[in-house]
Amino acid sequence: MKRQLVLTLALSIAMITTAWAAGFFKVGEPAPSFSLTSVTGEPVSLKDFHGKVVVLGLFHICEPCLVQGTNLQKVYEATRGQNVAVVGVNSSGDSQADVLEFLSVFPVKITYPYLTDPDQVTDKLYGGGRFIPNVYILDQNGVIRWQRVGNMDLANHEAILAEVNKLLGASSGSTSL
Repeated sequence: MKRQLVLTLALSIAMITTAWAAGFFKVGEPAPSFSLTSVTGEPVSLKDFHGKVVVLGLFHICEPCLVQGTNLQKVYEATRGQNVAVVGVNSSGDSQADVLEFLSVFPVKITYPYLTDPDQVTDKLYGGGRFIPNVYILDQNGVIRWQRVGNMDLANHEAILAEVNKLLGASSGSTSL
């Protein structure tokens, strides 16, 4: 009886969290636009990538974000030369120095654009502060087609590549990646 109560409570919490998260994540809707600065000083706007499939990762400075940021590097390397942009955003308002220090401990060198968001604009737009890391895939028209929150098993680089491949195939008739 006690075990059933615990299971019921856990399931209820999971359903409430999922319902709450659904209010933030807008699959099928246009992605909210933003303009930020990369850790290397370049201005970057989401609009810069119109016409490309965009893999957008929202991160803080934490272990799960390190894992997911590494997954995005694998996606970046696998899609190099294709109509794909991979972008990471430190959405928690951390300083450029703190973000650079965090990136220095990654097991791989991050070579995709990694942006800082001192005013936490993306956290507000995408609801990421409650659910991190968060990965979105946008189609070539800037519409959110896929998103995963916090679970690297559901958003590992193979899962992301499969979704990117679907969008590339839908626009070109090809499915090679």
